[in-house]
Amino acid sequence: MKKEEYNIAVNAFSARLYRYVYKCLGDADDSKDIVQDSFEKLWLNVEKVEFECAKSWLFTTAHNGLVNFLKKRARIDFYEDVPDTRNGYSDGYETRQLVNSCLESLPPIQKSVILLRDLEGYDYLEIGKILSLSESQVKVYLFRARLKIKNQLKDLTVLS
Repeated sequence: MKKEEYNIAVNAFSARLYRYVYKCLGDADDSKDIVQDSFEKLWLNVEKVEFECAKSWLFTTAHNGLVNFLKKRARIDFYEDVPDTRNGYSDGYETRQLVNSCLESLPPIQKSVILLRDLEGYDYLEIGKILSLSESQVKVYLFRARLKIKNQLKDLTVLS
């Protein structure tokens, strides 16, 4: 990949990559850090990564960084010191808050699959490459995640 292609990749994928990481974490600063680390790693491997594979490579790197961050955060246990602001949307739409609460309850792999498929529009094969899963595993995780969200929303008395 050339310097010009790297700049094109930054402009083309930074917003989508940030949106994906932010939806998983719910924290703007940590999301920016993970995205910046992903682009730094791309820069360090610019000679090894082909431009056509840059998007997949970036999402894979960001996902791995996200998983590592979540593991580290679980060990440190921030929840006692930091208030939970993940659902603090200022748009006031209750439906969005309900869906985000359901997303938060999913295991990380299911959450990643549903965000990559439904928010980012990736197909099963691309998601499999990003998350190192087979196409059938992606379908199973997606099915289970959607079913769990559906059941949670159905159980809410607000929507009954």
